[in-house]
Amino acid sequence: MAALQTIEAGRLLVASAFPDPPFEVVQEGVDTGFDAELMRAVCGQLRLRWQLTKYEGDDFNGIFDGLRTRSYDAVASGTTITPERERVALFSVPYLESGQGLVVNTTLTPHITSTDDLAGEVVGIQVGNTSDIVAKELEADGKLASIRYYPYHGILDALDDLSAGRIGAVMQLFPVATSLVKDRPDLDVVQEIPTHESLGIAFAPDNRGLRDAVNDALTNLRESGGLERLKRRWLE
Repeated sequence: MAALQTIEAGRLLVASAFPDPPFEVVQEGVDTGFDAELMRAVCGQLRLRWQLTKYEGDDFNGIFDGLRTRSYDAVASGTTITPERERVALFSVPYLESGQGLVVNTTLTPHITSTDDLAGEVVGIQVGNTSDIVAKELEADGKLASIRYYPYHGILDALDDLSAGRIGAVMQLFPVATSLVKDRPDLDVVQEIPTHESLGIAFAPDNRGLRDAVNDALTNLRESGGLERLKRRWLE
């Protein structure tokens, strides 16, 4: 097995994109969320100190560039494992499975209850989000009018546009969608689209030692019930 290597001795530098609740949140000035607590638990297993790097790029897929340039050791940010991403990063075993959530304005468009009702509508998507895959398929089939792209950190702007009726829907990973609409009574998640996405932690392609060590830590957390406790706290 390859040796565990990190950029800084004794530290694990982890990139995450904010805001992305419940995976990445700020509570009373403290950076936390499912991914932060998961990585702290992983670091406890590996006797490393977790250190956050906030990714601020407009395109989420740009976050993987920092692995290649050794700006950080890992990416933990509600990240779906896809064939395209596996070409530029090494992934852990999945720690969660999720679908996509369809968010609509139930006050202005109560007739939209699923993707079957999006004809003529504009759908808001974050740049680099895997919801784009679903939206592009619907657009190609003529089931929606067009896609409006928002920078990754502009998800709240997308929801504001939805509240104002400037777009007809927003798609986002289901746990994120349900979290984002909690304080917006005019918006609701009307459908979980069964995309069956596996979420994992990403590493530089040549850092198999760190990937393997994190996989062992995830296995221990799963077997000890630690992972299930995190799911209950942040996802239920």
